[in-house]
Amino acid sequence: MNNINDPVLQVKGLSKSFLFEDQKIDVLHDIELSILEGMSLSIRGDSGCGKTTLLNLVARLEMGDCGEIFWGQHKMSASASCNSKEASLRSTFLGVVYQSYYLIPELDVLENVLIAGKLSGSYGPGVRDRARALLSKMGVGNKEKQIPTKLSGGERQRVAIARALINQPKLILADEPTGNLDERTGGEVMDLLLMSCEEENAALILVTHNPSFAKATNDSIFLKKGKLATE
Repeated sequence: MNNINDPVLQVKGLSKSFLFEDQKIDVLHDIELSILEGMSLSIRGDSGCGKTTLLNLVARLEMGDCGEIFWGQHKMSASASCNSKEASLRSTFLGVVYQSYYLIPELDVLENVLIAGKLSGSYGPGVRDRARALLSKMGVGNKEKQIPTKLSGGERQRVAIARALINQPKLILADEPTGNLDERTGGEVMDLLLMSCEEENAALILVTHNPSFAKATNDSIFLKKGKLATE
């Protein structure tokens, strides 16, 4: 039985390297990470230092060299491929917000949010109402019949946040979610993301270069030379 103080996510001894022209390049080394329910954590670091790789490993989209990842009490080996049970769990346990939105251009706004519910197998009678409520909260409720190419960058990211939240995940991973937006729009989107995670009691791991956004999270750490460290 889960305790309210149990971490939503734990990472233990996580390492990752790549081969480049027969040379081994260590990207992440012995990473330790933990986040509680409803808390927010920002990760900063130089471009190319491995921040996106870390998120991909946490999401089980990539395999690591070694280490363990816990989604709640579900333990996984980082060096093993993601199996069908874990892929199914992932669709409801976490949501991801990317810098480049990754909305499906052939689907309208409402369908883009609903597709996450359908893929999770949890598409019930209340999902459409929840999708509309999330879009309204994001300030794009009047855009539900629009296709993504007709939206501004800020509007697309608002839709992407609604999609990430539709299955009521325990954890949101946000990889430079304001990277393609101007400063004002980025600030508005970040406020919505932080507010929504707080209201949904979803933990948030935010990768950002923006010091102001990093300070808005409960904790802030840096990734440098493959290691995590506080400021």
